[in-house]
Amino acid sequence: MRRLPKMLDLIILFLINLFLLNYTWYISLIISISLFLGYYAFRSYDLETMNSLNESIIRIFAGFLLGSVILLFFYPLFLENDINRNTFINNLIFSIIIFPLMHKVEYKLFEKHAKPKRYLVIGRKNEIGHILDEISEKTLNKLQFIDYINPSPVKLDELVNEGFTKKEANRINKIIKFTYKEDKSKYNAILVTDPKLEEIVKDKLEEYKESGIEIEYLPNVVEKHLKRIPLEVAEKFKEYYSVIFERDYESPSKRVLDVFSGIVLFIIFSPLIAIFSLLIFLEDKFPVIFKQKRVGKNEKIFMLQKLRSLKNDKIDPENPNKKIDQSVLKVGKIIRKFRIDESLQFINVIQGSMSLVGPRPEMIEFHNQMKRKIPYYTYRLKTKPGITGWAQINYKHTSTLEDYIKKTEYDLYYIKNKNIWLDLRIMLLTLETMLGMRGAR
Repeated sequence: MRRLPKMLDLIILFLINLFLLNYTWYISLIISISLFLGYYAFRSYDLETMNSLNESIIRIFAGFLLGSVILLFFYPLFLENDINRNTFINNLIFSIIIFPLMHKVEYKLFEKHAKPKRYLVIGRKNEIGHILDEISEKTLNKLQFIDYINPSPVKLDELVNEGFTKKEANRINKIIKFTYKEDKSKYNAILVTDPKLEEIVKDKLEEYKESGIEIEYLPNVVEKHLKRIPLEVAEKFKEYYSVIFERDYESPSKRVLDVFSGIVLFIIFSPLIAIFSLLIFLEDKFPVIFKQKRVGKNEKIFMLQKLRSLKNDKIDPENPNKKIDQSVLKVGKIIRKFRIDESLQFINVIQGSMSLVGPRPEMIEFHNQMKRKIPYYTYRLKTKPGITGWAQINYKHTSTLEDYIKKTEYDLYYIKNKNIWLDLRIMLLTLETMLGMRGAR
């Protein structure tokens, strides 16, 4: 159900351009994919967006602008004689009218008709209940965690026999089959949230698997729905996560993407860098570039550079964010809001000390504090730091220990799941963050 709006939008865009606007199939496909990428980049398919007509219209419009820019890249290649301003006007009108209404209907259908999935939880509620409550809220209560059990094999067997609807026994191997497709079942699956408790009933769980009962594990459910790895989960499944986090493999394709994109983006941003460098000089003289030591991959120190956004006499070299409200230049407010000050870091990317996508490079002082206070913090340095990243687009600017913990959890998710496709997704979603629609500096 959650995937349905994306595919429907793409199909509708294609049909509109093919039949109503009379483009050939391949031009219709290019137009549709370009606009769809724009809508995706501005999170038009998040449940909270789909529930609000106003929010949906705003994001569809912003996504349309981005999709139009993507489409214009194809214009000089083979679309020069095929698309014109009517292409953009008609697609905008159709998109603004159709998609917000359609998303609202899809949200209501999901909210009303999607069947809840009910779990019997092997784990202690006081340890893991707050995370499962968050998952329930995130999924509009479509994942429900009914009973928690600190199990003995006998007690678990009682709950399973009472909570799952049975099918007749298989005559050959005499194994009783279970079904959870009927609403008569109290549970639909078993969720393991503690490996130590799992060991106590491991044989029973194997029996249940053979009998058709679905067994799920907390890391998979958490990562799928929260898109981060809570430290409590990492600690409970320490053996599993430690092996994954220790991997030090960096895909060659990531470096190729970094170099190519870094060069292209630096060229594109060069006029802005020149203009704002002049404005910084006129307002507060030299230097226009701010340099600072940051912590990179494997705790290696490198020199990060950005356009200076703070007043010369207010900058604390060790902590430039100190008293930041009183020290921001007038032009600094603009370049910080739209992240133009970060554009010089494309040089770091080309040099190889940073990547386009990765955990945020921290100041040495903060890094030393956080690695003492936050378990698994140093695992975020198993890859190069990035100009943007999964934590940056999903969470606000860090100012407290709790914020740093939450951001570390997003970084850990990225470290575990990093690949070229996740990087491309983050790069798309960063555009939304730059415009201040989500996340923060």
